[in-house]
Amino acid sequence: MNLVGIPFRLDRSRNATVQVFEHLRELIVSLAVGPGTVLPRPQLCEYYGLSLSPVREALLRLEEEHLVDIYPQHQTQVRRIDLAQARQAHFLRLSVELEMVHTLAQRGDAALGRALQGLVARQRACLEAGDLAGFTAVDMEFHRVMYDAAAIPDLWALARSRSGNLDRLRRLHLPMNGKARSILAQHAEIAERIARGDAEGAQRSVRTHLSGTLNAIDALRERYPELLLPVDYRS
Repeated sequence: MNLVGIPFRLDRSRNATVQVFEHLRELIVSLAVGPGTVLPRPQLCEYYGLSLSPVREALLRLEEEHLVDIYPQHQTQVRRIDLAQARQAHFLRLSVELEMVHTLAQRGDAALGRALQGLVARQRACLEAGDLAGFTAVDMEFHRVMYDAAAIPDLWALARSRSGNLDRLRRLHLPMNGKARSILAQHAEIAERIARGDAEGAQRSVRTHLSGTLNAIDALRERYPELLLPVDYRS
């Protein structure tokens, strides 16, 4: 594990365990710390400037999200991407977001549509600048804004807590075969259909949008066999 050059500043007004968890989770989900990486607790304590207790608790939370494997008295290792977990996260998000966009579109909310189109414009600017990290951050904001508009922010938190493996797959998929451009087009379509009150059309757009990465599993497995767990969970 090499965290040299990766900035972190502890906020003494916030819970230390939460901060370590959030920081390590982002490093893992963004693939800055890749599958198979060993996470030595003494090095983590030194890096974060903390005692063992908050670091250990943060690692346990990451294990609960199936992002690390903890081998007692031995080591902690970043888990390879778990397709079973990714598929469950996809099922959860698809179930929620189909109902969510149907509800939003029934309102015919032009103001929400404009806000979402503004986020699409920001995503486009990130892509044109080659900023895939920024592109991904705005992608998350696009969906979060819809959850907030539908008054279901707790379900957004739930979906995020289950989506670590799915998000890692999407990070791998994003640079491939015009994936980013297709995300832009799908987001714009979702925003337009919500604004004009096309509930069924918005649902079709969401179904297409959320299914793209899992439909590319074979290509991802062929390109990155060392990053995915070897068992095929499609059966």
